[in-house]
Amino acid sequence: MRKSKVIVVTGGSRGIGRAIALALAGPGSSVVITHSNPKSPGVAETLEAIKARGAETAEAEVWPAESPEDGKKHLEDIAERLGSLDVLVNNAGIVKDGLSIRMKDEDFKKVLDVDLFSVFSLSRTAGKLMLKQEGGRIINISSIVAFTGNPGQANYAAAKAGIIGLTRTLALEYAPRGVTVNAVAPGFIDTDMTKGLDHKIQEALLARIPMGRKGTPDDVAAAVAFLASDAASYVTGQTIHVNGGSYL
Repeated sequence: MRKSKVIVVTGGSRGIGRAIALALAGPGSSVVITHSNPKSPGVAETLEAIKARGAETAEAEVWPAESPEDGKKHLEDIAERLGSLDVLVNNAGIVKDGLSIRMKDEDFKKVLDVDLFSVFSLSRTAGKLMLKQEGGRIINISSIVAFTGNPGQANYAAAKAGIIGLTRTLALEYAPRGVTVNAVAPGFIDTDMTKGLDHKIQEALLARIPMGRKGTPDDVAAAVAFLASDAASYVTGQTIHVNGGSYL
């Protein structure tokens, strides 16, 4: 009997994470989404949408991204309960913006802990599981700001740039046993976070995009779905830019 493909998407209850979870869901899949807020809106609806795509199981777990040890235990439990861990998408992250000369040390460290160290910790645990089963996909969500920088986001840009170096290194370490590690770097994507930006800032960002529009969560999810598919079995250590041409 063919086992289901076990997929974990961190921060999968809304926005880009939700779109990724739906893109990866389908017949023969078991999808687990994580979120940090027990009262997070949209979780039940997201699970129903995953099931509607034909997934065998759809689960949600409250999983604080700032607690890597909890994440390690969760991943190990998921692999034991569901039989494997085939795809891990490290999508969860936070922002604590502010000009660098005013940024508090704790805000810099907090963003690096959640946006970078947790990716390392989860990828290490996933790597151990996937290396034993001799196959798997790890996909890390970086950002255009890892390459361009962005005023007010020294912590976030540093974390997302760190993900690129981490991705390349893990790709080299895990490749001999058929585990691929790649990244996706979204540009200006239409999410709740970007909707909250000042209108003038949004206009300035749009002016830098040759395609003349914001990206959608589905645009990012499509790149992730490719990297998670059999078609990408010979692709590792790469970063796919999803930004409408705003960084070339």
